Amino acid sequence: MNIATGYLLVAACLSMSCGRSGTTVPRDSAESGAAPSLPHPKVAFLLATLQEERYKKDQAYFEAGARQRGLDPFTLSADNDNSRQLSQVEDALSRKPRVLVIDPTDSAAAGGYVAKAHAQGALVVAYDRTIPGADFYVAHDSFRVGVLQAEEAIKATHAKGNYILLDGQSGHSVASEITRGYHETLRPYLDSGAITIVMEKNHDAWSPEQALKTVEDAISKAKGNIQAILANNSGMARGAVQAVQAAGLSPRGIFIAGADADAANVNYVCEGKQSVEVLKDIRPLAEQAAVIAAALANGQTIAANKNAQGTPVIAVPVVLITTENVKTRLIDSGFHSADALPSCLSR
Repeated sequence: MNIATGYLLVAACLSMSCGRSGTTVPRDSAESGAAPSLPHPKVAFLLATLQEERYKKDQAYFEAGARQRGLDPFTLSADNDNSRQLSQVEDALSRKPRVLVIDPTDSAAAGGYVAKAHAQGALVVAYDRTIPGADFYVAHDSFRVGVLQAEEAIKATHAKGNYILLDGQSGHSVASEITRGYHETLRPYLDSGAITIVMEKNHDAWSPEQALKTVEDAISKAKGNIQAILANNSGMARGAVQAVQAAGLSPRGIFIAGADADAANVNYVCEGKQSVEVLKDIRPLAEQAAVIAAALANGQTIAANKNAQGTPVIAVPVVLITTENVKTRLIDSGFHSADALPSCLSR
């Protein structure tokens, strides 16, 4: 059974309120004279942050999907603080959830969360970032994000020039995978000397302000001779745009790529200040996490044909965003409202 088939079977069963044997369970047993229904199973959604635009969507879509599947969700945000997330894991476990869906502030450290959860009979779904020992992993294809950005940069710069790489939080699995996509795609050109990475740095909490400083330093080091800037997320890409504008380099047409498709960045793309974004669509990611959480909470088996270090995985595709597909991919799909993208409305 492949991932898609497994996902459809789980979703179909959950929509019918199937029991573990596959029989249909009445939704309102009280009306049939049976005992009152049990409380909905609790599920904790632990986010690394709610300070970035996209994560408010993660929360909304996950909580809605979880409730639709008979769960009682609650969300906690650590604001990218490792010690705070540890405290929140302990807080969540005190509420007796059956499943913890965790977007870790630090993937390696989160392995300890799994041990705590398992000790109390709870299961763990890693959300968009790996967690050692998790029971399941739902993620965007982060490696592909890096590949798409690097491929577009190569085309735009005719496979030559000075590049800046803006990497996310050190030790963060998503940052590592996006950056791996950069290096594997750029390797032949780096080896030949056609492309040079003049600066590459990690940025705490994926900070736009730190990214702006990195780009300023790189521009100074290269005396303004920069052809491309690849950023692991939208926020750092905004920092890059600001640095390029402040240095008066915008007319040179420096290639700038971001990821997450924040509204500000998409407007930048339409205005010509930024070259591309990569859409990591939130709804399918959050909804699949809700499907898996519900299945695990109800003791159901989930099939997957891919794994990350022994953890079964469902990967959500990513999409390159340019001026040509903003309307169909972002506005028509409902990812952004038309009002949020005023610079793109004439396209």
